Amino acid sequence: MTQESTITKIEIITLYMDYVLANSENPKSVYTFAKTNNFEETDFYKFFASFKAIEKNIFAVFFENTIAVLNKSETYINYDSRNKLLSFYFTFFENLTANRSYVVYALNRNKNKLKSLQSLSSLKHHFTKYIEHLNIEIIDFKEDKIEKFQKKALTESAWLQLVLTIKFWIEDTSASFEKTDVFIEKSVNTSFNVIETAPIKSVIDLGKFLFKEKFKIN
Repeated sequence: MTQESTITKIEIITLYMDYVLANSENPKSVYTFAKTNNFEETDFYKFFASFKAIEKNIFAVFFENTIAVLNKSETYINYDSRNKLLSFYFTFFENLTANRSYVVYALNRNKNKLKSLQSLSSLKHHFTKYIEHLNIEIIDFKEDKIEKFQKKALTESAWLQLVLTIKFWIEDTSASFEKTDVFIEKSVNTSFNVIETAPIKSVIDLGKFLFKEKFKIN
């Protein structure tokens, strides 16, 4: 029978974050990291394969904490997709702000920005699934290939928007990151206004009508 771990996943994450912030580098090895913090090396591997795995998981934990808080609110559950996404953003960035020193360190440690973004890969997976489950209304073209393309474009653009907002927040020097709050509200609302289907449907219907009328005349 496998012996239960004497340390939890969250405790390992917390110890890792404390270490890199204090030393501006990763621990030398899993062995020394475990020994220094008085737990077994095997307990580390029950949760993570490497320090890189921890880095990716940290941002996923920020996401999971955000969703856990939101799901406790009956108000949130009854929101439409626009207000759910706004609530997600404000709550998620509260999580980031509570851990700002680590987030800034993790995303600025590499001069190669693509490498820095690798630590967000797990967050991307969770966030794009979240966007899919919001059931944001898109135009129904009655064509599977177009619908798949629309959904892919929607999730990718939503992810890009989140990454750009994180970048804006990192560079924000305003008190209580007030400019980020404004940026979130304006960018999310603008995105929904752009994909608002009712006006676009009206244009498409008008186009179909004009085409048919022209066809009749000819």
